[in-house]
Amino acid sequence: MSVLLFIIIVLVGAFLAGLVGSLTGLGGGVIVIPLLTLGLGVDIHYAIGASIISVIATSSGAAATYVKEGISNVRIAMFLAIATTLSAIVGVTLSAYVNPSAIVVIFGLILLFSSFMMLKKRKDHLHSKSTSVLARFFNLNGSYPTPDGVVYYTVHNVIGGFVMMFVAGTLSGLLGIGSGALKVIGMDNIMRIPFKVSTTTSNFMIGITAAASALVYLHRGQIDPIIAMPVAIGVIGGATVGSKILIRTKTDRLKFFFAIVVTFLGLQMIYKGLIG
Repeated sequence: MSVLLFIIIVLVGAFLAGLVGSLTGLGGGVIVIPLLTLGLGVDIHYAIGASIISVIATSSGAAATYVKEGISNVRIAMFLAIATTLSAIVGVTLSAYVNPSAIVVIFGLILLFSSFMMLKKRKDHLHSKSTSVLARFFNLNGSYPTPDGVVYYTVHNVIGGFVMMFVAGTLSGLLGIGSGALKVIGMDNIMRIPFKVSTTTSNFMIGITAAASALVYLHRGQIDPIIAMPVAIGVIGGATVGSKILIRTKTDRLKFFFAIVVTFLGLQMIYKGLIG
């Protein structure tokens, strides 16, 4: 295969990955890495390096919008980013010692988990006046705008959320994905932050976590411009189109369809990992 043909295939595939990721909330990395490894035979470490670059690019653009609208809680993001950044470096370090087949299997399991989270119905938590001592100390409680006015919320179980962020950051560094599902679980289910705030704050954090991982992959020489450039451009383009479609489209059926696709990819990755 010529370099030009390879770049075109990656560009088109990354565009579709960004489109799918934008419509489902999973991000493009969960599709890009299977595309590169299963479809094009790229080494898992180079696929992860390219995915990290695309995660940084897409997160930065979306995060700026959410912060401007006042939905993301920047104070929570910067506090929890301490855990995700340090653990991302741990994950990247582990990737040098973990067998590539094991990384592929772990990635497949994360895909299956992401598919489950995609179909799970979300319920916002009731806003209570109680909060944790640490949330008051770090001033983590906040508010966000709605069509009916400003909604105030309180934060709970800060330590539990911090621990979950450490797990999410480790997987981000090891697998080259944003681990947005785990970050949202930490904020939504454990810290009981409203879902809209959890998802937008998670998006803000994903770029910070990926940037820490990217430095190590860049130092190792595992970020190849021929792979990373079309991946980043394609994912950004797909995510931009997807965000516009999302406004006018009901995504329940789309999420069900893509959950089947992601489940298939996850099982395929696990199978490939197990047979080496």
